[in-house]
Amino acid sequence: MSIIGITLVLITVWRLAYKPARPVVWITAIPTLLITLQLSYLLTLGLAIFFWAIYAICLTIYMATKQRRQWISAPLLHQFRKVMPRMSKTEQEALDAGDVWWDGELFSGSPNWDQLLHYPKSELSSEEQAYIDGTVNELCQMLDDWQITHHDQAMPPKVWNFIKDSGLFGMIIPKDYGGLEFSALAHSTIVMKIASKSIAAAVTVMVPNSLGPAKLLLHYGTEEQKERYLYGLASGSEVPCFALTGPKAGSDAGAIPDLGIVTEGTYKGKKTLGIRLNWEKRYITLAPVATLIGLAFKLEDPNHLLGDIEDLGVTLALIPRRTKGVEVGERHMPLNIPFQNGPTRGRDVFIPMEFVIGGQERVGQGWRMLMENLSEGRGISLPALSTGAGKMASRYTGAYAAVRQQFGMPIGRFEGIEEALARIAGMTYQMEATRQLTLDALDSGKNPSVISAIIKYHTTERYRQVINDAMDIQGGSGICLGPSNLWGRAYQAIPIAITVEGANILTRSMIIFGQGAIRCHPHILGELEAVNEDNEELAVRKFDKALFNHIFFVIANIARTLWLGLSHGRLSRRPVSGVAGLYFQRLNWMSAAFALSADVALMTLGGALKRKERLSARLGDLLSELYIASATLKHFVDQGKLEQELPLMQWAMENSLYRMQEALRGLFRNLPLRPLAWILRFLVFPTGLRFHHPTDRMDKAAAKLLLQPNETRDRLTQHIYTSRNPDERVGLLDLALEAASAAAPVEKILRDARHAGKISRKGAQGLVGQALEQGVINQDQADKLARAEELRDQVIQVDAFKDLKSKATPKPRTKRAKPKAKPAAETEAP
Repeated sequence: MSIIGITLVLITVWRLAYKPARPVVWITAIPTLLITLQLSYLLTLGLAIFFWAIYAICLTIYMATKQRRQWISAPLLHQFRKVMPRMSKTEQEALDAGDVWWDGELFSGSPNWDQLLHYPKSELSSEEQAYIDGTVNELCQMLDDWQITHHDQAMPPKVWNFIKDSGLFGMIIPKDYGGLEFSALAHSTIVMKIASKSIAAAVTVMVPNSLGPAKLLLHYGTEEQKERYLYGLASGSEVPCFALTGPKAGSDAGAIPDLGIVTEGTYKGKKTLGIRLNWEKRYITLAPVATLIGLAFKLEDPNHLLGDIEDLGVTLALIPRRTKGVEVGERHMPLNIPFQNGPTRGRDVFIPMEFVIGGQERVGQGWRMLMENLSEGRGISLPALSTGAGKMASRYTGAYAAVRQQFGMPIGRFEGIEEALARIAGMTYQMEATRQLTLDALDSGKNPSVISAIIKYHTTERYRQVINDAMDIQGGSGICLGPSNLWGRAYQAIPIAITVEGANILTRSMIIFGQGAIRCHPHILGELEAVNEDNEELAVRKFDKALFNHIFFVIANIARTLWLGLSHGRLSRRPVSGVAGLYFQRLNWMSAAFALSADVALMTLGGALKRKERLSARLGDLLSELYIASATLKHFVDQGKLEQELPLMQWAMENSLYRMQEALRGLFRNLPLRPLAWILRFLVFPTGLRFHHPTDRMDKAAAKLLLQPNETRDRLTQHIYTSRNPDERVGLLDLALEAASAAAPVEKILRDARHAGKISRKGAQGLVGQALEQGVINQDQADKLARAEELRDQVIQVDAFKDLKSKATPKPRTKRAKPKAKPAAETEAP
């Protein structure tokens, strides 16, 4: 009977912890249960005393607030301060920047899926859609990427003028200042479409609309500064750049060595209070052609002209190119992607205080200003470029794999090619879903700093993967550069996307979890605030509250993780039915596992976790995949849970769940306190590892969607540049795919007829001629075969040059004589 009593006690404690219950419920429920069990003779006297003693100790600790703070919280706070040093000003400003959004729900261990699914989806306005269909499409038709990258190594003047005149430099600027005032969704969609035609042009457009003078002026500029500069930035008469990175301050931008000294000087013939600057910056996009330079520097006031503080901190200023001492004009060449990028230097440059963004009152606030606005740039521009690459690979490498034949069949039907195509399709679905969800947040006024780091890192890494897969499928046609090669420049540009806006290695190992753990965890920020509180009594009170809330949080996640691990999430709530509902339950399990694992790592390693970058990276991977999987399911539901999209959703979810599992395995294998790691692994995976790579059948289903024209393929690749012109490579591939799909049933008729002995390979007429003569096919079907073969022949040609050194126009692709109705089926292996 005692076993029954113990079981009932444990079940009650588990149930109270799972949700978790309020303290008053714990206080009343436990004694009620113990009394009931004793009266029912389900607990022996010894066990009853044991449970009552535990209850009494816990109740005393909870109720004796003053003693608890004195004997428990204060000593723990002292130890906590030893392992968690005070945050620097720049660290604090980075943490304060941006908003906590869905990442906070994932950290809770119990996400509110209804909140996610009911979050409004951002939609393009009719004005934005018309602009994309008209102006942006016109720009894409003007762009000759081979001419830009190989011959001119710059965009032609007519393209620059079109970009400026059409307002593309002013997408984020309000209409009151002459801008387009587009949504984040429109901004992203425009960059994505341009990138599908020319990466150099896309970078040129996206930089003025990212972190730079316009963005900073809108948030912090004085009215005079807005009036002075925003009209010119919107019209393109002012070309902006923003100079942050230098030879000695790259990813560690807080270590900016460029120095400004508060002093008096002469400006416009008058003695003026200002700043004397010296700087050296590099890798600055648009710097060679910029007329207005945004500059980040450290400001000092040794003569106390502004006050008592000498080290004023990072400051931002706008400096016209023509200012004496400014040097620009030299260019870098980033991997033959010739957008304007280069160094800028300043030698003994004097600027008045009015050049500081926001005026004198904004002196020293530059780092906070940067941190507050970095997330929008990281969350829009690079994810748009990366998603565009995935859509291009899905549409056009898929078409190539359907048209190109080897051994008498389309290469897309080979299982090895199917595996690569499935990765392309599934990862593109993930990128599009993540892009859309992040833009939903931005357009609703959120500024999710941790999520922006997640999406920047993971979309650019998936960009790397899908283009590598596309190159593998394209083979020789992918490595021979020329006007017909859609992939060479995209392949070359991968390291650029990986490096800019925060190098990916550091973003993964230091930022995603390092910043996310403090910003998004429901209690750690409160504990850190207590550490940094100077008033000791207030510090202990804050720490006590945060600590015991944290303890209840850990207990709840232990209960949730074990229960969900035993049931594989199946007994948790699902917000929708069907296959998607099962995946929501899986994410309930992984969210609880993440919350518990993060707390174990933080509690055992403390501040040392900051130096254990690979452990931090694995926790960041887990948080990231939870976000990507959440976005995938929301995207699937928002699309109407279409059955045709199930292969993409399932592949994406299986991929993300497997990545989560592997991140947890890596964490458990490397936690320094081994017994705790074993316990944690049992709690998370009590029945063993459950997730695997997508199956071969899933690969086949996802790849199949790219190998023929269909609505799902069109939805997946929406908002990239397309054409019906066979003189353009993208148009030729689409037309060839349609022709191949139309001819496929006829080719099957020929194969069946040959296997039945009705026609044979022998004879001058060939299979098609015999089939026509025997009435196996009609003339219309023969024409379909001929059309498919003609376009296939054009697709498989590659560019050739008479003289590579001269950069001459490539030799036209050889077009063989029109075949005598000899389809691919004729070469099929017996």
